[in-house]
Amino acid sequence: MADRRSGMVQSMGYPQSSSSVVSRAVAAAAANRRQSSMRTGRASKQYSVSAFYSMAAEQDVEVEDDLAQAQRHLRDLKSQISTQSKKNFVLERDVRYLDSRIALLIANRMALDEQNEVASHLEDHVDDDDAHYPDHRKMQQYGNLFFLLQSEPRHVASLCRLVNLAEIDTLLQTVMFTLYGNQYESREEHLLLTMFQNVLAAQFETTTEFTSLLRANTPVSRMMTTYTRRGPGQSYLKTVLSNSINSLLEHKDLNLQINPLKVYEEMVNQIEEEGRDLPPDMPRSVTSDAAAANPDVNAIITPRLTMLMDVANRFLDTIIESLEQVPYGIRWICKQIRSLTKRKYPEATDIAICSLIGGFFFLRFLNPAIVTPQAYMLVDRLPGKHPRTTLTLIAKMLQNLANKPSYAKETYMIPTNPFVERNKQRINQFLNDLCEVGDFYDSLEMDQYMALSKKDIVLNITLNEIYNTHALLTQHIEVLAPKKDDHLRILLTEAGPAPAQVPRKQNLPIVLPLFSRWETPIQDLTTALMSENNITQNDIQYMEAKAIFVQLVRSLPYFSKKPLNLSRIAETAATSKDAQMVRKGIKVQDMLKELEEVGVIDRKDNYALLAQEIKQELVHLGDLKDRVTQESASLESVYKTILDHNNYLKSQLESYKAYLQNVRIQSGGGEKGGKKSVGIGVEVENSGKSGKSKATRPQVLGPYKFTHQQLEKDGVIAVTNVPDSRKGSIFFTISCPMPGTFIIELHYKGRDKPILEMDLKLDDLLEKQQDNIQVLDLEYVQLSVSKTLHLLNKTFVTKNKTGLFS
Repeated sequence: MADRRSGMVQSMGYPQSSSSVVSRAVAAAAANRRQSSMRTGRASKQYSVSAFYSMAAEQDVEVEDDLAQAQRHLRDLKSQISTQSKKNFVLERDVRYLDSRIALLIANRMALDEQNEVASHLEDHVDDDDAHYPDHRKMQQYGNLFFLLQSEPRHVASLCRLVNLAEIDTLLQTVMFTLYGNQYESREEHLLLTMFQNVLAAQFETTTEFTSLLRANTPVSRMMTTYTRRGPGQSYLKTVLSNSINSLLEHKDLNLQINPLKVYEEMVNQIEEEGRDLPPDMPRSVTSDAAAANPDVNAIITPRLTMLMDVANRFLDTIIESLEQVPYGIRWICKQIRSLTKRKYPEATDIAICSLIGGFFFLRFLNPAIVTPQAYMLVDRLPGKHPRTTLTLIAKMLQNLANKPSYAKETYMIPTNPFVERNKQRINQFLNDLCEVGDFYDSLEMDQYMALSKKDIVLNITLNEIYNTHALLTQHIEVLAPKKDDHLRILLTEAGPAPAQVPRKQNLPIVLPLFSRWETPIQDLTTALMSENNITQNDIQYMEAKAIFVQLVRSLPYFSKKPLNLSRIAETAATSKDAQMVRKGIKVQDMLKELEEVGVIDRKDNYALLAQEIKQELVHLGDLKDRVTQESASLESVYKTILDHNNYLKSQLESYKAYLQNVRIQSGGGEKGGKKSVGIGVEVENSGKSGKSKATRPQVLGPYKFTHQQLEKDGVIAVTNVPDSRKGSIFFTISCPMPGTFIIELHYKGRDKPILEMDLKLDDLLEKQQDNIQVLDLEYVQLSVSKTLHLLNKTFVTKNKTGLFS
């Protein structure tokens, strides 16, 4: 069961043989022993053990039915989402770094050596270099170190508080997407949440004023935001917000602007576009107060306010109804915020506490996706001007609802206060309900215990992640491990000084086996747990018999359609032609006899107790298959969204590469010799056997033709004024006469000359992007700046065998 409400142990990622399945069942039962200790009698103990066995036995590599196939597909999908989420995080960090560097380049304030440094940041990975690879002894030391860091989250929690903002992103990459990178595996997720609890507790302890809690841009707030960008958070946003936002985008002409000054400007622009003169009492520009007092402005705003609050209500309804879909981890963090606030500030009101929870849930999780849905891949195209305004206003209203509203800087939002007043009580109820989730400490204790019995705990980690973490730990060792006998200090002392960061080209991922230096691996988990818990050999045999019967019925599904005859099922399996099934059939025949001899089951009632539990298990597995299929369908959409975002980020990096290369070519700073320097509009010509290449004199590339329908479908055209009846006759051509310069022409079929021609510079496009200008106005159409950059890259960047900059 991937997500059982009562569950303590998740079985995802642990396909085992039947004997190890039983070991895990015993482990699960032991974990629950304290909760079930008040029950008495054999039936209650069997029920407890059986319930937990269900969760461990759902996955069976020896069965190939529809459920097994669906579970395998779901596991693979979750693994892909975890891996891709890390890749996106790394790309996002690169894009953030290059945003600031390209801004300087656009302003012509970057020296040539700085250009070369930025270019090196963009270089792709090349073949492995053994000189940078840790030797066997180092691998063992790092395996010990990272097992300790993963298993004892307090060390990482302290480190996250000690680093500065410049260091936090690199550390978060390691923590969120590597150390605890398996986002759907219970042990890693629960360890990560334990780390959050430590970090939040320290944050509350050191914050002197209640009003400043979790507000500033600190490493802690960056951690919380990064956590929401993991797979489960992205899945929730896609499921809950996508339909509402896309529905709003369909009404591209719906203008709900309520800022009086902007509404006044709209009135002025409309009069001038119609060719009329402004009335004498209507100056071109006025103050905000004058615009707010204008009766015509108010007449426009009043119906818009009603409609805006109606749209906001629909968004709010969707969010509140999604309570059970909110990822467990996000709800658990909300619970910690509430708990810590009550302990540290016992005088805090429920409204004040809900304000803190809302600050996390809305400000750092929901609202960024509402304001910029294209960045979260919730929409297929860039929102138009009016929907973009509406989404921003909705986000502000939701934030005012979650927090104590302050209209000091935006007085035009005061008329939306009725929305806040009407919904304050139910949003506070929702925020409190978010916190109503169980803890996982018993489960985590058992997961940790079981981890010692596994021999294949590994991290997929890059060299620089290892070396950077090593360096940060060493830098702060006096705080993290002040005593000589602290395990962390011992491991760091043995590892020695942290190696320097390797060049980007050599920063390859490695597989790092993890194991404990101090904990003894458990060779026989079943025996170990039986010795510590009140679970007998009869319990083990009963569970194992049930396990095998469930496997047999899954392999022989026609038995499930009638009352279970366990003797007949065992005999059929024992006489089949499948050797594996024969072994199982003979084994359960013997087990039935042994269990009957000790009085656990009775042949006279056709083993009714065991048969009933097997039947319940099969019913559960049938329901599970439906849930697994539904979850897979949902995650397929999430995975596609994450891949789309990855392509968008790669496109952004390609834009930067091309622009930087053009600048370096034009300034004489491009690579010399055998390297092939390529920018947008620069062709590479090979010169015979020597393999050397040179940039030829720039040639005109294109023109390339694109239909209106094609560009609109791809989202390049964000807004169009072309009537539907004429779109089929409109096409565009794009050519590149010289590096970094493009000619865009709009043509109408049957006419020789273009209707419109625009000379476009690459740095102008990038500058618009830097200034957060999202569309390029071509009179008849408005082009998405980011999609246009992607189109230019795809069309004009010349790639050779060794890549762009090799």
